[in-house]
Amino acid sequence: MNLVTIRQAARPENAALLLNPADNVAVARVPLPAGFKLRMPVGELEVREPVPAGHKIAIRPIPAGAPVIRYGENIGPATRAIEAGEHVHTHNLGLACQQADYCFPEKDLPLPERGPDAPQFLGYPRADGRVGTRNYIAVAAASNCAAHVVELVVRSFESEPLPPTVDGVVAFAHSEGCGQAGGPHVEILRRTLTGVLDHPNVSGAVLIGLGCEVNQIGDYFPAEAWRTERLVGLTIQMNGGTRATVEAARREVRSLIERAAEERRTQQPAWKLVLGLNCGGSDSFSGITANPALGACADRLARLGGTPVLAETTEIFGAEHLLVRRVRNRRVAEKLLGYVEAYKRYLAAFGTTFDDNPSPGNKYGGLSNIVEKSLGAVAKGGTTPLMDAVDYAERIATPGLVFMNTPGYDPVSLAGLAAGGCNVFAFTTGRGSAIGFPTVPVIKIASNSGTFNAMRENMDINAGRIADGEATPDEIGQEIFEFLLRVASGERTAAERFGHREFVPWRTGPVM
Repeated sequence: MNLVTIRQAARPENAALLLNPADNVAVARVPLPAGFKLRMPVGELEVREPVPAGHKIAIRPIPAGAPVIRYGENIGPATRAIEAGEHVHTHNLGLACQQADYCFPEKDLPLPERGPDAPQFLGYPRADGRVGTRNYIAVAAASNCAAHVVELVVRSFESEPLPPTVDGVVAFAHSEGCGQAGGPHVEILRRTLTGVLDHPNVSGAVLIGLGCEVNQIGDYFPAEAWRTERLVGLTIQMNGGTRATVEAARREVRSLIERAAEERRTQQPAWKLVLGLNCGGSDSFSGITANPALGACADRLARLGGTPVLAETTEIFGAEHLLVRRVRNRRVAEKLLGYVEAYKRYLAAFGTTFDDNPSPGNKYGGLSNIVEKSLGAVAKGGTTPLMDAVDYAERIATPGLVFMNTPGYDPVSLAGLAAGGCNVFAFTTGRGSAIGFPTVPVIKIASNSGTFNAMRENMDINAGRIADGEATPDEIGQEIFEFLLRVASGERTAAERFGHREFVPWRTGPVM
């Protein structure tokens, strides 16, 4: 991590960050060499060994077995006695495994009101009341057997001029749809494809299958005609092979483009935005800068009656009690905790646990275990009440903050959020991420200035200025919100300019 620009400004009083008065560790803002003198609220402290930027340093002695406290929360026991000034990480920190004390609400909270004075953006109104921030034609595969045909169709339009109101013809190719048992595993795929095709950012779509796969085209249509106003179905077998299917699909796409050419952006209230909140390539600064700043943006949107959507069940474990404290009612709390318990069983079936979630990059960036990661990750959801909890790829219809049950794996999480109806994504990253999505713009927010500068062309917002002492989380939150309105009105994000269009559905079942 290159933090030369802020290392030069490091002083004894600002070289480490104490996040909560109850904490017994601070976070190194810059690399701390052995012998460096820190000036902390507990007094002067000498660094006993090198501590990388973003990593924890004990600010007082921590006995073996005693809790290590960050964000005012227990993130795990010290696995041996730790002296003040020592580096605290995976070598001397375990995982907090105690049962959380859930504080359930005693009464229902009202949904946020949607006023007439909300800020505006320019979006595409849809017949069902939702609003698109983009206007795409989508071509999707029902199964991997049709993926190549889908890509050929989309590639054939790359050199053709499109009307100014059409953002592009994009592919939803994937490796699923056959070789699976029926039931809930296939239902998740159908729900995902239905959601990304019947999406406010999609003017019209073509769904292509081979014809004999498990995920049948007919399941997406109310009648045998395989045609609705916005969706057309084709199979390779019925059309006579690859070449004939490509030509048939091209005719359908041209027809959809003609209709989309007549659609126009109009003034829309900000509460029409459904903002997917995601993080990837996180580091220790993510929970200090980018995530709280995005939380401040989410709070602004939720108070207007818009819908920020927190996700990644694997990255709320150990912090779910904080969300339960602010749920709308007991029913929502039980849905949320039900998703956590179901995910535990899902992981156990594969012989793994939530603590296998922090990646090597996460740990290199200073995150020692899943509880520490989750406590920083939930900050993306801000502070407003949690109004609903929905399953993967379910349609989101509630104003205010919503939680969706998704994996933490970035492309799979984004696919579920998009299927639920998110029309913009905000994505925080500490280590750096370039991910995008075929039809939904992804705003990339860097947690530290080193990553922002190293990956400048991939980043949209530098939340590292918070750690640099140049801005507050609320100020960066306002910057994100203003950029969100511009992106919703058509301004391109870095991921869009590079053409990042990753799409990976969640495969939960066995391969047959």
